[in-house]
Amino acid sequence: MMFVEKPWNKYTITMNIRAVFLDLDGTLISFNTHDIPFSARKTLFRLKEKGILLFAATGRGKDGLAILEGLPFDGFITLNGQYCYTTDGTILYENTIIQEDLEVLLKELDRHPFPCGFVTRNTKVFNYRDARVEEVHAITHNDGHPAGDISGILQEPVYQVMTFLNESEEKELLKKMPHCTSARWYPTFCDISPLGGTKVKGIDVFCDYFGIPLSAVMAVGDGGNDKEMLKHVHLAAAMGNAPEDVREIADLVTADTDHDGIWKLFRDLDMI
Repeated sequence: MMFVEKPWNKYTITMNIRAVFLDLDGTLISFNTHDIPFSARKTLFRLKEKGILLFAATGRGKDGLAILEGLPFDGFITLNGQYCYTTDGTILYENTIIQEDLEVLLKELDRHPFPCGFVTRNTKVFNYRDARVEEVHAITHNDGHPAGDISGILQEPVYQVMTFLNESEEKELLKKMPHCTSARWYPTFCDISPLGGTKVKGIDVFCDYFGIPLSAVMAVGDGGNDKEMLKHVHLAAAMGNAPEDVREIADLVTADTDHDGIWKLFRDLDMI
């Protein structure tokens, strides 16, 4: 594990950690096996035995969390912060795209069609699928939802939209949707979300609910949608498979997901 230079050592920074927020895809879940390594599963249970609260912080929706079944999580930041709830189902925060911005998006789809996945509370529906959608699903194994009828989408609460656009197209679309923001972890698509709900917002919501100060919080991530979360917490760790701009933000860098990065991270910090 590589430590980025900081004015403290690993013993002083970990002794008061009470909560860990973990990204899923590329952090806890391997992009290659589409599963959670056994070493990572074991690590989560050992952290829980130490009394540390565990939270998933992901762009996935509630319908994509079956892979976490049986793991000792205390809560879930889903849809990049738009829908946050505890293990017992208590909803702590939810945030949806306003109708005005959805209407703009639908007009853009009429004029210049591109694939969109509209994410509701329990599922998502695509206007249509093409090679870009299939490429992302091949990585996540979480986006196999069929294309369907989106004519009634304005009557649905929409928490997030998967938009298959390049970066310049994304910027032009956001200019027309002023109440939204975007997050990108792959070149061919980005998530469009309402302003206000972010992984940072989710962390603050859970810290308030459980009475945890930020000085006792750690986060682990690997993608562009983790950058603000990593900047926000007391101790930030990046996976070895994270791009350079994410690793530069982190206080320390561990191995990649497929080489027991989660286990090595907490082992080397003497937290398990």
